[in-house]
Amino acid sequence: MTELVFAETEGAPGAPLVFTFHGTGGSERQFHDFPRQVIPEAHVISPRGDVSEGGALRFFRRTGEGVYDMEDLSARTDAMTRFLAAAKARVGARRVIGLGYSNGANILAAVAMRSPDIFTDIALMHPLIPWTPAPQPELSGTRILVTAGERDPICPAPQTEALLDWLRAQDTEPETLWHPGGHEIVQAEVEALARFLAE
Repeated sequence: MTELVFAETEGAPGAPLVFTFHGTGGSERQFHDFPRQVIPEAHVISPRGDVSEGGALRFFRRTGEGVYDMEDLSARTDAMTRFLAAAKARVGARRVIGLGYSNGANILAAVAMRSPDIFTDIALMHPLIPWTPAPQPELSGTRILVTAGERDPICPAPQTEALLDWLRAQDTEPETLWHPGGHEIVQAEVEALARFLAE
């Protein structure tokens, strides 16, 4: 597994640290500039997925739409957890926010399920978690936002609802925003994300 490539914009001392995670086919620049539009002093780090699927960058392998290579996901979740923990220790921020879309939301969720102490806030846009995660009571107290499309063909609404049920079972109170469309990010999601970051 190669060393992760990432974009980094240094923030003010004591400012929040924001990690952003792109969707399939995106890059480390996809959301990198967004957090500082809301929190101008934020320190932002955006890793690049190191798996190529027909030239489209991803954070872990899959064998089909919604069918994950679970062994690869586990190994890359471990590697990402180490990267994020080291970056958090280096920056020394007390508020640490994760923001991910689609495949980026999935690796973010996988890390949070394994090491919930890394993040204080998590924003998952169109996540797809097609497995039943083990309980993670240490997520309690984490601020969570989940956004989704009611007609998303890639992340079907029933699976988003299952993830929300799992999150609530961990004693979290996820904020949700549904839009009537599909897998695209709409303006209402951007606004919800901005409010979530600003709070």
